[in-house]
Amino acid sequence: MGCRSDEPEASLTRPGAHTRTSPVTAVSAGACVTSPIRDSDPTPTAAPTPPPGCPAHSGQAPAGQGLESLHGPEFAADPSATYARLRAHGRIAPVELAPGVPVSLVTSYQTALDILRGPETFSKDARHWQALTDGTIPMDNPVVPMMMYRPNALCSDGEEHHRLRSAISDTLDRLDIHALRRYVERSADFLIDLFGPKGEADLLKEYSARLPLLVFNQLFGCPPELSDKLVRALSALFDVTADSEQANALLAETLFQLVALKRENPGPDMTSWLIAHPAELTDEELIHQIVVLVGAGTQPQQNLICNGLLLLLSDERFRGDLAGGTMLIEDALNEVLWKDPPLANFCVHYPRHATTVDGHRLSKGDPVVISLAAANNDPYLLSNRRGNRAHLAWSAGPHTCPAKDPAQLIASVAIEKLLDRLPDLELAVPADELEWRPGPFHRALAALPVRFPRTAAKSDEALAEMAAAATAAISGAVGRTPTVGRADAPDDGSDGSGETPDTAPATPEPRPEPESGAEHEARRRWWKSLAQWWRRG
Repeated sequence: MGCRSDEPEASLTRPGAHTRTSPVTAVSAGACVTSPIRDSDPTPTAAPTPPPGCPAHSGQAPAGQGLESLHGPEFAADPSATYARLRAHGRIAPVELAPGVPVSLVTSYQTALDILRGPETFSKDARHWQALTDGTIPMDNPVVPMMMYRPNALCSDGEEHHRLRSAISDTLDRLDIHALRRYVERSADFLIDLFGPKGEADLLKEYSARLPLLVFNQLFGCPPELSDKLVRALSALFDVTADSEQANALLAETLFQLVALKRENPGPDMTSWLIAHPAELTDEELIHQIVVLVGAGTQPQQNLICNGLLLLLSDERFRGDLAGGTMLIEDALNEVLWKDPPLANFCVHYPRHATTVDGHRLSKGDPVVISLAAANNDPYLLSNRRGNRAHLAWSAGPHTCPAKDPAQLIASVAIEKLLDRLPDLELAVPADELEWRPGPFHRALAALPVRFPRTAAKSDEALAEMAAAATAAISGAVGRTPTVGRADAPDDGSDGSGETPDTAPATPEPRPEPESGAEHEARRRWWKSLAQWWRRG
């Protein structure tokens, strides 16, 4: 299930607009053609050419001196206004990511693609970040845990990136997508049964945040007492709070416990598969590989579900199309990924040497952050993108998200199941009164209150059904035999051919022994304790 970034279609450019093609060599599969964008247009929205030596266009500025802030409630409430002001600087603008942390923010779609596909010039390794290594930015700054170097695929380049990414890709290839869909459906039914009889709910707290937790527990073989700590730690990291350093320590400690548990008791889960992978990951590498997968699979996943539900419940275009059956939920999610991606600003890169990009001078080792949200809404692109999946929400180039297929499936099934069970669902407050959580990296609601006609639980056997699903997973229902042996694959997240590589027939895994009555009862108690914990929350 390798993932490739979808290339922009020519229809994204405005008719009659002049275009340019980037000279940057494409390094990701399917990236042989660069998206044309409007390059010269007499309209006032065209980005001005920065004057030579202008400090506002140098890509950096002294910390705290007149920089646009990406932290705080003002940015969270209206990020589009901030991006619009930043475009006056050109395609790259200096911003303050957190107090005392200046970075260069890329707001142009084409420039973002050039950097994402330019590993020869831009590194993902934060050890290039000079202000961090020399102590100018202290380690206890709240954004450091999200930007610091970790020995994983996200923060590495070249051969090391290929080795680490292959472990993730091969592990994801073992997932049985059909079994995953069935598990998400059962999990969704279980959660809806918990709040359905009330006639009201906060879909963030009671659904969108909990569903990825259930899926994470299942896929990684994680007991609820550990996943609770992981979710709390990740939430603090994405929110960029004063507790970020402690949250990072909690995250590492909890994942050490999970890895130790799975080394002693391996099972048909992603943690055990990573441990057994031919890449022979160390415990440190294992922990930070899981950080990438869990980080992408919890907070951004819940934001994608919530933002998709908000669009469907507040935009009459989508409600009408859904009622008439003419618009798929996937199309609504695609619009969210274009206009309101759950991970708004990330993909941090570090210039290997001083360089100039689109007239902006970027110093060696100073962080360059891609604004996925601003780039997707670049005014040079056409506004009508329905059906076009060339957005940057999954990144692009060699670090394209390898888990976008299961992530989109989980979000789609979650929304589909909720609308099927609660067809008269509506917002409990006007959409413009909803609050957004501050933070420079994500686009995240603080709550999503809804109301609906009360509905009885789908079945009094909800807990038993979830226990049965867990039992099925113990028998290997969510996993399948891997296709390993990617040593010849290029370092771009693809197999280099555009086709599924031929592999030798895999040896079937031995069928595990059926659960005993005691094991079945223990797992049933596991789910019951989880439900009780949620009800207390």
